[in-house]
Amino acid sequence: MKRFFIELKYFGKNYHGWQIQPNAITVQEVLDAALSKLLKTTIQSMGQGRTDTGVHATQFFAHFDSPETLPVDFQKALQGNLPIDISIQNIFEVHPEAHARFSAIARSYEYHICTHRNPFQTDLAWYIPYPLQLEHLNAGLNLLLGDQDFSSFCKSNVVVNNFRCCVTEARLEVLPQKLIFHFTANRFLRNMVRAMVGTLVELGREKITLEQFQQIIFAHDRTQAGASAPAHGLFLTRVTYPSWVNPQIFPHEMD
Repeated sequence: MKRFFIELKYFGKNYHGWQIQPNAITVQEVLDAALSKLLKTTIQSMGQGRTDTGVHATQFFAHFDSPETLPVDFQKALQGNLPIDISIQNIFEVHPEAHARFSAIARSYEYHICTHRNPFQTDLAWYIPYPLQLEHLNAGLNLLLGDQDFSSFCKSNVVVNNFRCCVTEARLEVLPQKLIFHFTANRFLRNMVRAMVGTLVELGREKITLEQFQQIIFAHDRTQAGASAPAHGLFLTRVTYPSWVNPQIFPHEMD
C-alpha cells in the first residue's frame, strides 16, 4: 500500500468546511468522490485538520492510500473531476507512516480585515467601518505569543487532551485599506483564530483594555472573550511538515 499527499487550495464559500458531515457539502466529500471515481475504489482521505464553514485555504494537505502507483496525468484527471473552487496543486508519494494531521509540525493562518468598503472583498475579508488602534492591536498580539493555555479562545464543549498551543507568530500587516493578522502555531484549537481576532478587534476599538485582554487569556473561559470574527476572512495559508515525510517536497523543514 502506498501513501500519497494531496496539496490543494479552496475557496470556502460554498462548503461547510473540510470535514465530511451529514446533510452538508464539504471539501472532503467532494474530493473523496472524485478520488474514488478515478481509482475505482472507495477512497477516504484524511485532512491536516478541519476548517469551519466558509473558511478558505491557500494551502491544505490531505493523505490517502492506494495499492498501486497513480496513473500518468492523475493530477490533471483529478482536477477535471473537481469544481473550479477546489484546485489541486500537487500529488506526491510520502513515507508510509506520514499522516497529514499528526505529522504536521506547524500551521499558519491569515485573517483579512477591510477598513474601507470593497465589494470585491465581500467573501474574502471582514469589513470593519470603525477605526482600530494599531498600537493596541500590536500589544495584544504580543500577549498571544508563546506556549500557553488558549481555552478562552476555543469553541465551547470541545473535547481535547489539553488546550496548550505554542504560538510562534502573531503579527499585524498593515496595507492600504486592509489589515492582515498572521498567526503560526504548532496547533490551533477549534475556532481559535476567529475568537482571537474577534477579541483583538474589541481591543482595537477600545471596548476593552490591554489589561482586560490579558485577563481574558488567563481566565481560560470562552465566555470571557469576544465574539468570533466571521469565517469568510480566515485563510489557512501554510502547513509545515518534517523532511522525513518527503525530502524532495519538504527538504528544509526541521525534523
